[in-house]
Amino acid sequence: MPRTRQLRDWLDQLFPRQPGEAPLPCAPASSDASFRRYFRLDLPDGTTRIIMDAPPEYEDCRPFIRIASLFHEAGVHVPEVLAADLEQGFLLLSDLGRTTYLDVLDARTAPALYRDANAALIALQCASRPGVLPVYDRALLQRELDLFPDWYIARHLGLTLDASQMADLRAVFAALLDNNLAQPQVFVHRDYHSRNLMLIGEAPTPAHSLTTANPGVLDFQDVVYGPITYDPVSLYRDAYIAWEEAQELDFVIRYWEAARAAGLPVRADFDAFYRDYEWMGAQRQLKVLGIFARLYHRDGKDGYLKDMPRVMAYLRRTARRYAELRPLARLLDRLENRPHETGLTF
Repeated sequence: MPRTRQLRDWLDQLFPRQPGEAPLPCAPASSDASFRRYFRLDLPDGTTRIIMDAPPEYEDCRPFIRIASLFHEAGVHVPEVLAADLEQGFLLLSDLGRTTYLDVLDARTAPALYRDANAALIALQCASRPGVLPVYDRALLQRELDLFPDWYIARHLGLTLDASQMADLRAVFAALLDNNLAQPQVFVHRDYHSRNLMLIGEAPTPAHSLTTANPGVLDFQDVVYGPITYDPVSLYRDAYIAWEEAQELDFVIRYWEAARAAGLPVRADFDAFYRDYEWMGAQRQLKVLGIFARLYHRDGKDGYLKDMPRVMAYLRRTARRYAELRPLARLLDRLENRPHETGLTF
């Protein structure tokens, strides 16, 4: 049976129709980098619901349900699961609206939006405890890093590293992972950025702050227990919007101050925290470049290609800044036939 027919039959079970009555309006709401799809259902009372379509041969809805409950207990605003058919891979969810952070982020709105994003993230991190979620261990972090040579270099650029280049890359990977794994461990969303944060209520103005329900948080089913800087760097070195570093520093300092005030185990010295943040960011940026390349070459999704230069700019900045990462900076220059650039070294 076609997937759309399965979905219609399930909706008819949830919302029975009278003979001759038209089906409830149902339109695509969004898609993501997985096999999941989302639809918005219009109900007769004027409210809306979201349907998650997660084909069970590719996706498992159970982690989403479990993590939604975990986040809710932590005080994070996530969709409510209203109905589920795990065998077919369908969920009926409350609707957090149509407006992402990315839709409204600018210099005027960012301070209030990010203040609320920090508060939600810190609430989640404060609820952290070991033994509840999968560990973001070395093997998983390494598998993510391997996406860069496998998909970005070999498939996207069509290049092959020689033995010396591969050795340099592996040495940088090892240094990054040593840093990442030495950081304090908390619950990690893994994609805490502007496309997965929803604006609840009206966009903020200088005279009005946001609601306590802001932001709505989506795409959390892959949460793990891992490095404390991972979600902050996902947020402030976002693949979809960039800030001048002076502005980014202001945002990150505000997170760090709030995290310290909440008793989270961030580094007492901000310079040391920012180094951890940048090195965690390098791991994520290498992964993201590999994922975006894979989405294009394997899955035929070209929408992420335009965001690659932004992610590469973050990676280059960090690689040039630290002596241990300089071999990565040289490799990136050679891959793109650029003259080698130097930067501040720490």
